[in-house]
Amino acid sequence: MTMLEQFRLFLSGIWPDWAAYLVPGIVGIVIVLAFVVVLVIVFIWFERRLLGRFQIRLGPNRLGPEGIFQPIATAAKILMKEDIVPAKADKIIHWLAPVIVFVPVLLIFAVVPIGQRAILTDLNVGIVYVVAVSAVSAVGIYAAGWASNNKYALISAFRTVAQMVSYELPVVLAILGVVLMAGSLSMTQIVESQSIPYLILQPLGFVIFFLGTIAEMNRSPFDLLEADSEIVAGYHIEYSGMKFAMFYLGEYGHALAYSCIATTLFLSGWKGPFLPPIIWFLIKVFAVFGVIVWMRATLPRLRVDQLMGFAWKGLLPIAIINLFMIAAEMLWLPEINLWILVVVNVVAAGVLVLLWSRLFTLGGGRVEV
Repeated sequence: MTMLEQFRLFLSGIWPDWAAYLVPGIVGIVIVLAFVVVLVIVFIWFERRLLGRFQIRLGPNRLGPEGIFQPIATAAKILMKEDIVPAKADKIIHWLAPVIVFVPVLLIFAVVPIGQRAILTDLNVGIVYVVAVSAVSAVGIYAAGWASNNKYALISAFRTVAQMVSYELPVVLAILGVVLMAGSLSMTQIVESQSIPYLILQPLGFVIFFLGTIAEMNRSPFDLLEADSEIVAGYHIEYSGMKFAMFYLGEYGHALAYSCIATTLFLSGWKGPFLPPIIWFLIKVFAVFGVIVWMRATLPRLRVDQLMGFAWKGLLPIAIINLFMIAAEMLWLPEINLWILVVVNVVAAGVLVLLWSRLFTLGGGRVEV
C-alpha cells in the first residue's frame, strides 16, 4: 500500500468520501510538480557545470554558491519576455501545444517508484502507462509546428515526430525484454525482481533503450530539431515567454523522466546498501543524466539520413534479436544461474554489435541531390 493510499484511508474515517479521494489527489499533484520543477532546475545547473568541465571552462559560478541560482535567473529572464504570437498562427493550438508537451511529463511520475512505498500509484501495467503517456508529447510537437504558420517550424515538427516514432519501436522492444525477465508490468515489481541489475543481465537491452530514449528526447547527437543551418530553432521557433519556458521544462522534464525510468528498469531502482532508498535512486538518476551530458559534450550531430538509418537498420533489428534471445532464455533456461546468463548476454551483445556494425553503414561525406 502506497503512502497516498494510507493517507486516503486515514481521511476516509474523518472526512466525507469525496474529500477523502480529492485531497490525496491534489497532494499527489503538488508533490509531483514540486519534484519535477526542483529536479529540473538542479538538472539544468548540473548540465551547465558538467559541460564546463568537459569543455575546460568554469561554467556558471557567480550567482550563488557554485552558480546554483543561475537556472533560477534564467527562468526569471524567460518568464519576463514578451509573449509574441504570429499574426496568422492558429492561436488556440499555438497556446495548447506547449501544454500538451509538458503535461505528459508530469503524468509519467505518477507510477515511478522512488522507494518501496514511495510511489503515487502502483499500477499493475505501469510500464505500459509510461509508454502510452510519453507518446502524447509527439502530438504537441506536431501541433506547435503546424500552429506557428512557419515552414521551418513545420519541417522541424515533421522531422521530430518521425524521429520519435522511429526510435519508439526499439525502445519498446528493449522494455519488453525487461518485462519478460521480471514477469510483471508493474514498475515496483520490476525493481524488486532485480537481484542483479538488468544493466548487467541485459547490457544490449540497456544500450538500445538508452540510445533510443536520447533520440526521443532530441538530445545530442540526435538533436536535429536544432540544426541551426537548416531549420533554425526547430518547431518552437515562434514561441517566447511562458510558452517557450514550458517547452524548455518539457525537454528537461523528459530527460528527468527517462533517467528515472532507466534507473527503475535497468539499475534496480532504489536498491542499495547503507544509504536511504531515495538517495540511491537520485544517485543513479544523476549518473544516467551525467552520461547523457557526456555524450552531448563528445559526439557530433548526426545527419538526418544517418539518424533514421541508425533507427531502422541498426537499433530495430538488434532489438528484435535481443527480445528473442531473452525470450529463449526465459523459456528454455528458467532455472539457470543468473551469473551464467550475465556472461552469455555480455558476450552475445559484443558479438551482435560487432557483426551488425559490419553489415551496414550510416554513410558519410556529402549528400548529392
